[in-house]
Amino acid sequence: MLLNPLYPFTFLKISSLKATIVFLSILLIKSNLLRLKGGLIGGLFALILISGIFVSSTIALGSLVYAYQLRKKSNLDDNQMQDLESVNV
Repeated sequence: MLLNPLYPFTFLKISSLKATIVFLSILLIKSNLLRLKGGLIGGLFALILISGIFVSSTIALGSLVYAYQLRKKSNLDDNQMQDLESVNV
């Protein structure tokens, strides 16, 4: 087997390629984790916003129903006729 005189350079090329692959893999994993974290935070924020809209619309609907019931009750009270007796002096 012949000994390659450029073997140290070949070794350096392969070592630098391995280091580059490891470095890029670390950056890719970091990017995926950041994207996952951002997605979770964004999803939580969207869930909070949607639940706030749901709660406020439920409260508004409840207040409308309550106002309608009060109005209906007051209309029933106004329409009742009172039986008045005449007073003889």
